[in-house]
Amino acid sequence: MAVKMEIRISVRNLVEFILRSGNIDNRRAAAPENAMLEGSRIHRMIQRRMGADYHAEVSLKYQYETEQYVILVEGRADGIITGAAAAVQAESLFIADKGIGEAVLRHAVTVDEIKGTYQELKRLKTPSPVHLAQAKCYAYIYARKKELDGIGVRMTYCNMDTEEMKYFHYDYTFQELEEWFLDLMEQYRKWADFQCQWRAERQESIKRLKFPFPYREGQKSLVTYVYQTIYHKRKLFIEAPTGAGKTISTIFPAVKAVGEGRGERIFYLTAKTITRTVADNSFRILRENGLKFKTVLLTAKDKICFMEETECNPEYCPYAKGHYDRINDAIYDLLTDTDNFDRDKVEAYARKHTVCPFEMCLDMSLFSDGIICDYNYVFDPHVYLKRFFSEGVKGEYIFLIDEAHNLVERGREMYSAVMCKEDFLRVKRTVKGLDSKMEYRLEKCNKEMLVLKRECETYRIEEYIEPFVTALRRLHASMDVYLETHDGQDAFHTKEVRKEVLDFYFEVSHFLDMYEKLDKNYVTYSEMQEDGSFILKLFCVNPSLNLRECMRKGRSTILFSATLLPINYYKALLGAEEGDYEVYARSVFEPERKKLLIGSDVTSRYSCRTEEGYYNIARYIYEVVKNRHGNYLVFFPSHAFLQRVYDIFTDCFADKQKMLCVVQEEHMDENAREKFLQLFDAKEGNFLTVSGPEKNLRAEEGEDRILLGFCVLGGIFGEGIDLKNDSLIGAVIVGTGLPQVCNEREILKNYFDEAGDNGFDYAYLYPGMNKVLQAAGRVIRTAEDIGVIALLDERFLNWSYRQMFPREWESFERVTVDKVAKKVERFWDEWLV
Repeated sequence: MAVKMEIRISVRNLVEFILRSGNIDNRRAAAPENAMLEGSRIHRMIQRRMGADYHAEVSLKYQYETEQYVILVEGRADGIITGAAAAVQAESLFIADKGIGEAVLRHAVTVDEIKGTYQELKRLKTPSPVHLAQAKCYAYIYARKKELDGIGVRMTYCNMDTEEMKYFHYDYTFQELEEWFLDLMEQYRKWADFQCQWRAERQESIKRLKFPFPYREGQKSLVTYVYQTIYHKRKLFIEAPTGAGKTISTIFPAVKAVGEGRGERIFYLTAKTITRTVADNSFRILRENGLKFKTVLLTAKDKICFMEETECNPEYCPYAKGHYDRINDAIYDLLTDTDNFDRDKVEAYARKHTVCPFEMCLDMSLFSDGIICDYNYVFDPHVYLKRFFSEGVKGEYIFLIDEAHNLVERGREMYSAVMCKEDFLRVKRTVKGLDSKMEYRLEKCNKEMLVLKRECETYRIEEYIEPFVTALRRLHASMDVYLETHDGQDAFHTKEVRKEVLDFYFEVSHFLDMYEKLDKNYVTYSEMQEDGSFILKLFCVNPSLNLRECMRKGRSTILFSATLLPINYYKALLGAEEGDYEVYARSVFEPERKKLLIGSDVTSRYSCRTEEGYYNIARYIYEVVKNRHGNYLVFFPSHAFLQRVYDIFTDCFADKQKMLCVVQEEHMDENAREKFLQLFDAKEGNFLTVSGPEKNLRAEEGEDRILLGFCVLGGIFGEGIDLKNDSLIGAVIVGTGLPQVCNEREILKNYFDEAGDNGFDYAYLYPGMNKVLQAAGRVIRTAEDIGVIALLDERFLNWSYRQMFPREWESFERVTVDKVAKKVERFWDEWLV
């Protein structure tokens, strides 16, 4: 007998998808997806108190059989109360309601569903219908498994501030639950039928799928490494130079693994929009080669929202009003029309059905085989996709993490939290006379911060902050009540007041959540800021544990980057475990097509930043570019450094008839970035120039010109841009990219020194060199490219830096400012003969 296809869905997704209705209205809930915060601390506390007959975190599964497929409904019940514990519960219920007490005693088994909240429990009159529906699903699955005639359900709500609890008790016969549950499943059949038909087409197409290009040198081995890692359910760290074909070489074997039942969904995770576009194009290429594979490109709410202000309020937004009444029709319409749910498609169908495009985008992920998104949809503790990761059920997910070097700092940011003393005073002024309880608790937090401030001169490691955290929890409860009570529509409690309270509420929520995660991987410190403000920070110095926990929710993780050096550093901070793999992919480019020069008579050391030093660097730039027209990028340690050298270069060296200099501004919107890059995309002999005081762009044809872009290392043009062929023929990198010395970097240094590692390398050298390698990687993008890379700092000649050079940097030339022009001229002469 043929094995039936299995369609998996969590209890949470099932009940939310089928039972939702009405508006999107975030005014009534302080945090849209966290209005009822399911705090793990509260769960553990309640479960520990219940005794031996309380069975915590019980995994439950149910198979719903159809002729063609099986729907596997799975989840985890917070608690199953049996035996003596059930009897004690029944006895306590006799006091309040004899009928319920008798029912619970008769069934002797109760499913407990725990929800943590900061809401005042006296305001909670009934449980959330979706929460109760989840509990009823667990009750039915458990009763069916144990062949029970009936079962009790207890909804346990616990205030996360006071730890006060409120219970709602229900009694069901097995027949009642079965009728209700089977009706729920019948409503889901339409969607399951579609998935079954689609999956059969998908699997058949994957079997026929071939790699869409001739394999480059070493690329087939890379594809094999990725597939074998997925097969063995491990992690793979790939250092793959530009041109190795990382994107298609990871997506193709991941798709093949899905086709063989070794994965159910691919998450392609990136840090930048441009790399998400590359991934989307790779799936498009595979579809053009016969692949049936649905993908969604998740777009941030503020970018995809149709309204002028991102306000999920049905009285303001017509797409929020009645959204849940229309969304399933919109999903099915798009689902049956196309396989690529990109931003344009989602927006078109959201307008057609008048639904929220952001929520629709998230819902399309449930029916997508591939999800292309930012890191935070998997790793961020507040933004992660609860549709996949909230119930503790491990999925057969394949995580492909592009530009993985970025995940170290992003991980630190996501799992760190900061509170600023001055913010408490600001919000206090806003709510003065509007909410006396919140006002009092804001002042209490301010006073606790003042106690810490008096002990801090510049910065201080804090060992004990519990009094402040206690005050913060109480403030959080007051803010929750305010946000539940006021929707921003009256004359005093205005929309502006509510927004300020809500924004601060999210900051407080994040701080409290991160406080629950504090362990040896964190350092808590206070610090006086340059502007006179005072902060308290929970600093996640080592994000590896938190990242690893997220990766364990899937089957396998592939982490890749062109600059994953030294690889052991990244493995240590990105959650590697014993048995995980690493591989260095060979560069497919001829090393002779790149000229690597290191300036031996120049430095960017802070102590050596003099007028003479700036002049020397400006001259170096001129000597490198003067003999070959084309496009160059020049990278500097900071905007201030950039500006100083730029001024000297334009005054002393730039030939205004032949050279155009453009500068990366400190704050550039997407339009400004695009205009900057368009300069480099111009065809040879048709350079865009800047003219007039307004710096309007215009095109001039004819003359050969030299275009120089002055940029900042580690900035928006330092990685993720793809300037091929003549779009870029050289990069000049000033300095080693070391982060500026500051308290936080010194905390990192001390932490890793104490852990037995080289703290300076972890805090300064490795992050700095990564920025250098990324900037240099802008030059050679295809096998036809030719270019020059000049590293202007004598420190690059030291072994500590050279040991971090990639293999393709084995050959370099040491130069001085007097001789560099000859070296560059000779290089170009050899290639342009």
